[in-house]
Amino acid sequence: MQETATRINIPKQYLKGFIVAAFLLIFFGWLLNTPQGILGKADAIGYAVCHRIDLRSFYIGDVQLPLCARCSGMYLGAMLGLGYQWIFGRKRVGMPTWEIILPTSIFVLLFAIDGLNSFISLFMNGSALYEPSNSLRLLTGTGMGLAIAVVLFPAFNATAWKMVDPRPVFIKFRIFLFLILIALLMDILILQENSFILYPLSIISAAGVLVLLMLVYSMVLLMIFKSENRFTQLNQLTYPFIAGLTLALIQIGLLDFIRYVITGTWDGFHI
Repeated sequence: MQETATRINIPKQYLKGFIVAAFLLIFFGWLLNTPQGILGKADAIGYAVCHRIDLRSFYIGDVQLPLCARCSGMYLGAMLGLGYQWIFGRKRVGMPTWEIILPTSIFVLLFAIDGLNSFISLFMNGSALYEPSNSLRLLTGTGMGLAIAVVLFPAFNATAWKMVDPRPVFIKFRIFLFLILIALLMDILILQENSFILYPLSIISAAGVLVLLMLVYSMVLLMIFKSENRFTQLNQLTYPFIAGLTLALIQIGLLDFIRYVITGTWDGFHI
């Protein structure tokens, strides 16, 4: 029995070392081959997931934000939604009630409509349903981000935690309504286009890409290795998170490489 335990424990230690080594290799490789500075790294993240069209983005002075208006709203909304739910229902796994599902479904529908309208405006000589604007892109993107967070948060909890709370995070609609109001306030601040506001939020939005990918990949890895529902504290998820973040960086690095080979520039698209 003791020999069996030893054979099981050693691979786990090697696995942890491999995870850390792989992360460091990928992280520093990506770091050394992307634009300099914090905003440069944020640009490289946005470059992998967003068209970064110049006219559809906000600016800090003459510097374009890492993500377009729609993607900025989506990832900021997702980060806000995840953080908000962590405060109110850390280990709750209950899916949202209909009074939450209905408005989030509307958010997703508005996101799709506004995205389609922008697409039509860009590729069909401006014959859109209505005049697109960065304000609408930001608002609908934020709504989509909230919807993603509402689904992802309980799904992650149901995958990771050993002891869970079966209740939904938003037991009462007013808790969700307060989140919407905070999101609206955030968007109003962004629309002021103040550099002191846009700079930190641009970094958070880029970080949101990494966080969402990390959570999804961590969940997938837990299921692949049949390690679901074994954790009781957040620090116990360190290695799954590192592994998930490594896969996220690999995805972003590959997309960066492919796009750079095709375009030959780190800039977004110009129209």
